[in-house]
Amino acid sequence: MTITIYHNPACGTSRNVLALIRNSGEEPRIVEYLKTPPSRSELLDLIGRMEIPVRTLLREKGTPYNELGLDNLALSDNDLIDAMMAHPTLINRPIVVTPLGTALCRPSETVLDILPNPQRGAFAKEDGEKIVGETGERIA
Repeated sequence: MTITIYHNPACGTSRNVLALIRNSGEEPRIVEYLKTPPSRSELLDLIGRMEIPVRTLLREKGTPYNELGLDNLALSDNDLIDAMMAHPTLINRPIVVTPLGTALCRPSETVLDILPNPQRGAFAKEDGEKIVGETGERIA
């Protein structure tokens, strides 16, 4: 089974998602998308598989979003994709691809909906929030 995570190791949410994948017994293919950005066609494929509007994938915090005027609703999807291709930091993360689906995993527990295997034990986010119990059950 292949699971892929488009990962930013500097992002706490991305680190939590990677840890949840590993807690399910899988070692994913890790794509550090800031070092190796997806191609335009790959990015469009991911957006299509997630069934989200292009604008939903834009990250604002810590990016040139405001400087580039990306809040302008008149910009086309192609304009937004062009911006993400030129500035990969604009791509929100983490994106996870599994045999059960593709998702932008924010919040991190979203990944639990698409992992094929159950959690193997308790898990708490880096901030201490418990999201998986001792027997691998999801905590609401």
